[in-house]
Amino acid sequence: MKATSLNLRAALVSLIIFCVFIGAWQLSTSGPSIGGASSGMTAEEIEYAKMMGKDPGAEKSTGFPPPLEVAKASWGHLSDPFYDKGPNDKGIGIQLAHSLARVGLGFLLAMAVAIPLGFLIGMSPLMRKAFDPFVQVLKPISPLAWMPLALYTLKDSDVSGIFVIFICSVWPMLINTAFGVSAVKREWLNVASTLEVNPIRKAFQVILPAA
Repeated sequence: MKATSLNLRAALVSLIIFCVFIGAWQLSTSGPSIGGASSGMTAEEIEYAKMMGKDPGAEKSTGFPPPLEVAKASWGHLSDPFYDKGPNDKGIGIQLAHSLARVGLGFLLAMAVAIPLGFLIGMSPLMRKAFDPFVQVLKPISPLAWMPLALYTLKDSDVSGIFVIFICSVWPMLINTAFGVSAVKREWLNVASTLEVNPIRKAFQVILPAA
């Protein structure tokens, strides 16, 4: 009963916080009418507003949409998520599918590179010392710093995005795989060596379960 009461009170507090947030949002984005926002706008600002699909003569506000407008726009996107009206006008469902495909492909490529390489580094002290300078130099570089180079060399935004996701994923996988493999008990490896287990079998039947 105490847990149920605590959950109900937590839900009530969460609802109050949400209402306060929405109220503050509404108050901060609602501005008084000053006879049309276009009266204080330059010709370039009016043209830009038209290009963005906004009404230059609407009431002037902070520039951030109020909650009701956000809810209406969200409903418009969610009510027909898979429409396709050309390369620059697709539904949110199609765009989300494309984004998830890029993330999945970049993650799978990172797995294909990092896990075998992490096994090699974790199993061989020589390889660990050989690869360590490259890891220490390349790992601290922000993935976003690679984006301009990828766009310049690859000339494709989709491929560049996959490359950045690959860079984001490869270092944590590589380091964690190498750490897990190197932390396997030496006794188990010694037993496998005593039984003359070949390296592939040792990797899959001894190191992988232990790591």
